[in-house]
Amino acid sequence: MLFKRHLPGSFRATSRISWGALVLLLLVTLSCSGKKEIKPEEQFDPERSLARANELIENKNYEEARKILLEVKNRDVTKKYAPIAQLRIADSYTKEDEVDLAVAEYKSFLEIYPDHKNAPYAQYQIAMAYFGQIAGPDQGYGAAAKALEEFEKLKRLYPRNPYREVVDIKIETCRNTMADYEFLVGEYYFKKASYGAALGRLEGLLSKFPEYKKEPIVLYHIALCYKNIGNKDKATEYLNRLVEKYPNDALAKDAKKEIASISK
Repeated sequence: MLFKRHLPGSFRATSRISWGALVLLLLVTLSCSGKKEIKPEEQFDPERSLARANELIENKNYEEARKILLEVKNRDVTKKYAPIAQLRIADSYTKEDEVDLAVAEYKSFLEIYPDHKNAPYAQYQIAMAYFGQIAGPDQGYGAAAKALEEFEKLKRLYPRNPYREVVDIKIETCRNTMADYEFLVGEYYFKKASYGAALGRLEGLLSKFPEYKKEPIVLYHIALCYKNIGNKDKATEYLNRLVEKYPNDALAKDAKKEIASISK
């Protein structure tokens, strides 16, 4: 007590400040030592993300892949990788056999990037999505009609597309499927003796698909329909057309017999 009383007032004040600062520094140091080290945010790498998404798609982990691809779309400020991500989202739905969702994503790509180098690919994939649903003439008419429309759109919008060699073959398949369906319906009406309905289908078939591979039998059925409703002139017209266009066809002989019968 005697010692403290003899200390100058300024020294005592300075000591109190120094001790206070030291305690405060110690408290700050202790509190900071308990915190985890904050790591810098990892830099976004779109190429690495796309590679990871592709790996997930190959492993059929489509949902996780799409999450990554969506992030690439949203974060790619260069717009270099976003189109690829959009296509891969569509591709993932194709692999998952989600046709409607795949078509919607490909169409979205074409709306956003109509002039992109991969636009023909997107259009081709739309057509192929419908083409893959063709199950036969009795069930595949709708799919064939949609596929035909999209293949023709591909040829019209992207005439130099890399799929030119196969597109014409697929278009022919679509048209034959649709024509086969029309023939099945026409034949059904013919067998039921509903000749007016049969004529509507069969003549419409030849109008829409003049290159139809079963044209001889279509001509023959049309002729018989007209014969059965009493229109001998139209019946003879179609029979003569069959004989002249397909003289070596097996039905040509039957057509000649019908012509002779009508002429009596």
